[in-house]
Amino acid sequence: MSRLERATREYIVEHQLHKLSSGLRHITTCNRFYQHKFAVHSLDIDAIQNLSDLALLPFTTKSELVADQEAYPPYGSFLSHEPHDYYRLHQTSGTTGHPLKVLDTLKSWDWWARCWHTVYSAAGLTRKDILFFAFGFGPFIGFWSAYEAARYLGALTIPGGGMSSLQRLNTLLDCGATVLLCTPSYALHLAEVAREQGISLRESSIRVTIHAGEPGASIPATRRRIEEAWGAETYDHAGMTEMGAYGFTCEAHTGIHVNEGEFIAEILDPQTGEVVPEGQRGELVLTNLGRWGSPALRYRTGDLVENGGHHCPCGRSYLVLPGGILGRIDDMLIVRGVNIYPSALANILHRFPEVAEYQIIVTSAGTMDELTLRVECPANLVPRLQEELHQSLSLRIPIEAVESRTLPRYELKARRVIDQRHNKA
Repeated sequence: MSRLERATREYIVEHQLHKLSSGLRHITTCNRFYQHKFAVHSLDIDAIQNLSDLALLPFTTKSELVADQEAYPPYGSFLSHEPHDYYRLHQTSGTTGHPLKVLDTLKSWDWWARCWHTVYSAAGLTRKDILFFAFGFGPFIGFWSAYEAARYLGALTIPGGGMSSLQRLNTLLDCGATVLLCTPSYALHLAEVAREQGISLRESSIRVTIHAGEPGASIPATRRRIEEAWGAETYDHAGMTEMGAYGFTCEAHTGIHVNEGEFIAEILDPQTGEVVPEGQRGELVLTNLGRWGSPALRYRTGDLVENGGHHCPCGRSYLVLPGGILGRIDDMLIVRGVNIYPSALANILHRFPEVAEYQIIVTSAGTMDELTLRVECPANLVPRLQEELHQSLSLRIPIEAVESRTLPRYELKARRVIDQRHNKA
C-alpha cells in the first residue's frame, strides 16, 4: 500500500488539486475541444481552488466525444497533440453505440500501466506470480494496459490471444499460471469447459483471479461462483477506454476503491447533478489526472454506484464504492413499479449451481416493461428460481428452461439483455 493510499483526506485533496491545476493549464494551450467548452462556459480555470469548485467545469459525455470524432475524423479535436505524438490507439467496445477511438502518448500509456500496478498491488501479486491473460488482444482496451503493467510487477506474462477456451485452459495449466485475468463471464465459461473436460481447476496453481470489462466480480453470488470454481481469491477492477484504470478491490473486499491519486470522483444525482450523501446511490463522474494528451474532465460514466465514504478495514483512505459498479443508469428496468438492474438478477441466478447461463428478455406492454428469463437449467429448478426472484424482488417473472449450450458464451462483455421493446432500436 502506497503512502498516498493511507494519507489524510486533506493531503489527498491537495494532491488532486495540484495535478488538476497543472493539467488544466496544459490543455488550455493545446486542446481545441476543451478550449471551446471553456469559452462557451466562460470558465476561468484559476477560479478552481477546491474540489467544490469542480462544479464550474462542464460535464463531458461519450455522445459529445463521438460527435466530435465524427465532425473531425478520424480522431476528433479532443487530442492535445498531433497524431504522430501518440503511441497507442484503442477503442471502446461499441456495445452502447459507435466505437470511440482514444489515443495515448507514451507518457499516458505509462500512466495506464502504473494505475494497473495499483490493482496488482492491492491483490497481493508479486514478481513470483505468472499471469495468464485470457483475452483476444484486439482494439478494445480490455487487458492491454494490465499486460503492460506486468513490467512494473516484474512477473512472467502469458498472452492467451487467438486460442480456443480449451487451449487457454491447457496452456495456463501447463505453464503453472498463478493469476487469471479475464471478464467474469469468461471465467465462468472457462470453468464450464473445464468441467466438461474433466479438469479440476481447484487443483490448479491459480491462486488469484482479476476481472474487468463488465460488472460481475463484485456481485456476491457471481464472485462466490468464480471462487468456488477456481479455488482462488477473486478481485474486481473498474476502468474505461475513455477514462483509464480507476478502480481496484482491496483485501477487505468491501467493494471497489477509486484510485484517488490519479482520478477525482464525484457521485451525483443523475437528474439534479447534486452530490449524493454517503450511503446513497448516484452516477459516477470522473476526472483523470494523468492523461492530458487525451483528457476527460467530469466525465459522466453512466455507471450507478453507492457512496461508501472513505473508511475501509484495509486502512486505505480512498473512496469506496460498495458492491462496485451496480449497473448502468440507463439499464434500469421498471417492471410493474419495481426498479430492477440486471446485476440484481445475476446475484440471484448465480446462487444456483445448476444455472449455467441465462438471458433477460425485455418487452413492452403499453408503457410498462416486462421481463422473461431464458435459463439453462433443469426444468424442475424453475419453481425454486421463481420463488427466489419473488422473495427478493417482489415480482413473479416467467422463466423458460432451455437446453444446455443453447445460449451464447462471451469472452468480452456479456450481452445478456435482449431488448425487444417497440420503442428501442
